[in-house]
Amino acid sequence: MKVILKENIETLGHIGDIVKVAPGYARNYLLPKALAVEATEKNAKALEHVKRQMAYKKNKALESAKNLAAKLGSLTVELLHKAGEEGKLFGSVTNMEIAAYLHDKGFEIDRKTIVLTEPIKHIGEFSVPVKIHPEVSATLKVLVSAA
Repeated sequence: MKVILKENIETLGHIGDIVKVAPGYARNYLLPKALAVEATEKNAKALEHVKRQMAYKKNKALESAKNLAAKLGSLTVELLHKAGEEGKLFGSVTNMEIAAYLHDKGFEIDRKTIVLTEPIKHIGEFSVPVKIHPEVSATLKVLVSAA
């Protein structure tokens, strides 16, 4: 019996694959658990339609992420902090503070996407990566100066 997989199954294949399986396996396991549908022409056309829609949405999200990365790449985040001698900050600059600055400038960036390996504790200029999309990241320039 031929079925179209709706989920990735390690022993059979990936989503959208048309595979031949034993009728009992399909009837008793794959179909009741909604892991696959019977490979009819109607189901194959519906699957192709869903694949096209998903590809369109993915391309649109990728394009908007690239545009946002270009805007962030040209932006400089300027933060003022109290600092002691030798440029050491009282406290530190965290991803929450950078996200708040970006939010004030009109960018909707989640603080979890701003990748700081460790908080910034000195005055100076730093490059901070921002993971916008799984395939797109931007580098943000952060300028920390004494208040």
